[in-house]
Amino acid sequence: MQGVFGACLVPLSQAVLLDTYPKEQHGSAMAMWGVGVMVGPILGPSLGGWLTEYYNWRWVFYINLPFGLLAWLGLATFVQETPIDRSRRFDLPGFALLSLAVAALQMMLDRGESLDWFASPEVVIEAMVAGLAMYLFIAHMFTARQPFLEPALFRDRNFNVGLVFIFTIGIILLATMALLPPFMQSLMGYPVIDIGYLLTPRGVGTMFAMFLVGRLNGRIDVRYLITAGLLLTSASLWEMTRFTTDISGWDIVRTGITQGLGLGFIFVPLSTIAFATLAPRFRNEGASLFSLMRNLGSSIGISVVITYLAQRTQINHAALAASINPDNLALAQAVQAGVYNLSTPEGLTAINQEINRQAATLAYLQDFRLMMWITLAALPMVLLLKKPAQTGSEAAAVAME
Repeated sequence: MQGVFGACLVPLSQAVLLDTYPKEQHGSAMAMWGVGVMVGPILGPSLGGWLTEYYNWRWVFYINLPFGLLAWLGLATFVQETPIDRSRRFDLPGFALLSLAVAALQMMLDRGESLDWFASPEVVIEAMVAGLAMYLFIAHMFTARQPFLEPALFRDRNFNVGLVFIFTIGIILLATMALLPPFMQSLMGYPVIDIGYLLTPRGVGTMFAMFLVGRLNGRIDVRYLITAGLLLTSASLWEMTRFTTDISGWDIVRTGITQGLGLGFIFVPLSTIAFATLAPRFRNEGASLFSLMRNLGSSIGISVVITYLAQRTQINHAALAASINPDNLALAQAVQAGVYNLSTPEGLTAINQEINRQAATLAYLQDFRLMMWITLAALPMVLLLKKPAQTGSEAAAVAME
């Protein structure tokens, strides 16, 4: 239900902004809208850690009720209803097929790790259902008279590249947040509330970048801003590949701010340029698909990094355990110093725990490196984005500022 609510609300708000503000103000409007979309998930762990520490984990869900009511009151009070196009019928078969494909994919991603992926018949069935439903949806889209998503929507190159970009951003946005808290808690010994406080500056960096991008809109080519954001994000992930269990809280804060700045420099310009050349009649469908790709990127990204983390931990453990032998001089010195006692079960357990700890640490760093390469792989796609032609009203607005 939360996924359905988010998938409906986010594109609704984006479509309202695009239809309400004139084109020359789209950048500033999208900046304000992006603050809520991006900073909300980033600040979530901080609020969740505080609520868990001082109240109860159930309050992580209870807190949504008052904010949901406030959002509903704001919509009911200030948002005007747009005219409904009653000449276009709702494509129930297309909607059902797309929903089935997404639901089966989500089930596969959520259950795959615990069921050993395609070794489980359930995961295989869910993958087959997702693939078949998506194939039928695409076939229906190109053959129906009034499809759920019009094929002409995908003729816009900027929009297509934007979908790939936002999918990548979805991976980086939540996958990092899925890795850092367990890394800090299980390997570094941080309490839950301190983890939340150390992750908060990441959201501050994103908010600052989005406000700055709103002011730079129209003055700097948005493709340069996207490139800068990708480079900042890659730099932060590269620094995270050098983490150890002895790093200070400032190292986490510093890399978090850098990554937050990078994501902020990407999201608003990307949203602006993806819709800049899209026909107004496709904005509702485009905003919905844009949000869907971000959510899919987040879901797939979390599943990939958690699976990769488990696999690399096992591989690293095997590699490190192979060096525990009488020929290992460092181990021999540790035994002589009384650090380990290999002749007792307790000593063997202690050294195995240390191997587990080191293997998990390396696996986290390898996950950060994987996300860094994913971010860098998206960099050449900036060349595929076309700069939208500046209209006379836009040029005048920029000159007046």
